[in-house]
This record gives sequence, C-alpha cells and structure tokens, in this order.
Amino acid sequence: MNLPNKLTIVRIVMTPVFLLCFLTAFPGHDVVALVLFAAASLTDLADGKLARKHGLVTDFGKFLDPLADKMLTTAALLGFLARGLGKGTVWVVFIVLFREFLVTSLRLVAVENGKVIAANLWGKAKTVSQMTAICWGIAVCCLGDFVAFSPTAGAVLNGITAAALWISAALTVVSGVIYLRDNRRFIDPSK
Repeated sequence: MNLPNKLTIVRIVMTPVFLLCFLTAFPGHDVVALVLFAAASLTDLADGKLARKHGLVTDFGKFLDPLADKMLTTAALLGFLARGLGKGTVWVVFIVLFREFLVTSLRLVAVENGKVIAANLWGKAKTVSQMTAICWGIAVCCLGDFVAFSPTAGAVLNGITAAALWISAALTVVSGVIYLRDNRRFIDPSK
C-alpha cells in the first residue's frame, strides 16, 4: 500500500477518535478534538498531493479518499447535532448525507461498469468548505467560557458557524448536481 493510501486509512482511523474526544467531556476535550479534526483534514490535502506528484494515483485511492472525507465530515456534523451546535444543523446534515448517498451510489454503479469516478473540483470545494466550517465550529466550542461570558459574542460566533455550514451545504448541492450531470450515462432506470 502506498503512502497516500496509508494517509487515507489514518484519516479513517482518526475519525472515531476525534468524535469520541468531541463528545466526551474532559478538560480540553474541544481543543483535542479540534487538533484531531484539523490533522485528519490535512491528511486529505497531503494524500492527494502526494499521489499526483509521485504518480501514485490508484483506483483504491480514488474510491477510498472521498469515502474517508465523508466519514470524517459526517462524524463531525453528527457531533454538532449531539451538542446542539449551529442553527439548522439538522438540515445541513440531511443535505450532506442525501448528496453523499446519491454520489456514492453513482460511484458504485460506475464501478460495476468498469469506471472509477474520482473527486472533481466541485467535490473538493465542497469538502474544503465543510472541513473549514467544522473547524470553525469546533474552535467556537473551544471558546466556551468566553462565549458563555459574552452572550453577544456567542451569538455572533454561532451565527458565523451557521453561515459557514449553510455555505458548505450549498456547495454540497452544487457538487452533487454536477456529479449527476457529468455521470448521467451511468443512470439507467431500465436496468
């Protein structure tokens, strides 16, 4: 297994550890969760760059990398739901999961036809926007005492979190529509 694929596996392994830290109250747990999420997000950047730079792009990596991203971002969004973070987070999670199931199903159908659908620019923008919004939201959690001390600051920071999540949801919809449009040849309801 090459290094980019190992980094993808590391991201998958880090996901439940991140969520456990995010949801388990211990001193500094939000800081630990933020560091873990940021580190896992950076493996996404590193694995793709390494794979392209050194000619290590594999079908395994093209398939597993987006799945690892989905696992990480979905875990974080579920953590947001569990902690009651972000206005309208339930709808953001629904939009993200709806798109992810749709695109993953499309990828599975494509594999049956001998084609691997790799992430495109819109899918990457969606992932970056989700990871950025999530990092921001976790960072706001790290400021818990400050937010509790200043309700106005808390409202502003939470509003920014909600806006960032909704921007990522919009990019999620756009990227999903583009994946469907670009790969419609794999969608045949008669089969």
